[in-house]
Amino acid sequence: MTARLAHIWRHPIKSHGREPLDRVTLEAGRTLPGDRVWAVAHDSARLPDHPAWMPCANFMRGAKVAALMAIDARLDESARSVTLTHPDRPEVTIHPDDPADAARFLDWVAPLCPADRARPAAIVTVPERGMTDTDFPSVSINNLSSHRAVSQKLGRDLSVLRWRGNLILDGLAPWEEFDWIDREIAIGGARLAVRERIGRCMATTANPETGRRDADTLGVLEEGWGHRDFGVYAEVIESGPVALGDRVEVL
Repeated sequence: MTARLAHIWRHPIKSHGREPLDRVTLEAGRTLPGDRVWAVAHDSARLPDHPAWMPCANFMRGAKVAALMAIDARLDESARSVTLTHPDRPEVTIHPDDPADAARFLDWVAPLCPADRARPAAIVTVPERGMTDTDFPSVSINNLSSHRAVSQKLGRDLSVLRWRGNLILDGLAPWEEFDWIDREIAIGGARLAVRERIGRCMATTANPETGRRDADTLGVLEEGWGHRDFGVYAEVIESGPVALGDRVEVL
């Protein structure tokens, strides 16, 4: 079976919603367009004096706040606005770069956060750089066969949204993506260099529909395969368009 691109997802505000796409143009040295453009710093974050990439520990995340996993998002790129929905909150549309709207967003998301955890404090962004978990501009790639293997081991169907990937591929063998480290792949008109495996956290234990923890994904990974990794990080090295159904080729 030929491997194909089955899903494209972007997450406009890191850990605060996802949006499906049919196609996108990847740019060399950049994150997926519209992905993790903003992040939500918590009240214990150590923010630099000037905008810069920061480790994920400075941000509100599904690993600490399970309810965030149930947020959906729609990005209007021309208006630079984001519409957010959650089963327990009213729909809201904000311009994250506007201080008044940022404050309105913090009021909107605060009820989802446990009182005994760090609290959302500010929206931050870095020009031309998505707030990925890696210190290089990365695109995350997931394998549907690996996902099915985890679901089968757990004994129930899981949503692929638990993994928060950008490009989700079908037609591979389970865990085949791990063999691509330090190799290049072509998807549609783009070329990517696969850099490293993705270590997983507690965010994957939460149901993306409810925002409640209901699956021991980390335990299943450890028991079944001796690690907590799922998917790989890649760097775009040749710009080009990618679309659902595009063939995936290992170079």
